[in-house]
Amino acid sequence: MLNVQHIGIALAAAGLLAPLALPAPRADEHAEVVQAIADFKQKDPTIAKFFESSAGYAVFPSIGKGAIGIGGAHGNGELLVGGKAIGSTSMTQVTIGLQLGGQSYAEVIFFEDQKTLDAFKKGDYEFAAQASAVALKSGAAANAKYASGVAVFTMAKGGLMTEASIGGQKFSYKAYK
Repeated sequence: MLNVQHIGIALAAAGLLAPLALPAPRADEHAEVVQAIADFKQKDPTIAKFFESSAGYAVFPSIGKGAIGIGGAHGNGELLVGGKAIGSTSMTQVTIGLQLGGQSYAEVIFFEDQKTLDAFKKGDYEFAAQASAVALKSGAAANAKYASGVAVFTMAKGGLMTEASIGGQKFSYKAYK
C-alpha cells in the first residue's frame, strides 16, 4: 500500500521536498525481504530459476515512487548470495518527463555472474536510462533473459502513476559485519 512516507521519500529524492529525516532501519526489514521473495515466487513460480541459478540478488520489498513532472523513487533492501543476506542496499531514482502520480512496488535484481555481482557490491551501481524491468505476472519469468548481466523484475503493490520518463536507478551497498 502506498503511504505518505513513500511519496515523501520519492519527492525528496527528486529534490521536490526538503530532505526528510528517515527512521533507522527496522528490525523486521529482513522479514520483509523474505516475504517479498515468497510473494515473487507465488505470483510467478517460473521466477524460481533465477533465485536458484543467479550469482546473487538484491531484493527491495517496498519502493515508493512519486512525481509531479519531476519524480523520484527510493527503497531499501538486502543483497543475498546463496539465499543468505550479506548486506544492505538502497535504491534512488530521479526521473524527468511527463509523469504524475505515485506508486509502490517491490523489485528484485538478479546478477548473472560474479563479475556483475562484484560491480554491484562496489556500492556505486547504476542502471542506464534505457534499462528495463519485467513487470511480474504469472509466467512472465519463463522467457525472461539477462541483459548486461542483470535481470530485473518488479511487482506492483499499489498506487497509480502515468509516466513517460527518463532516468536511471542508482544503488548503494554496505556489507553486513
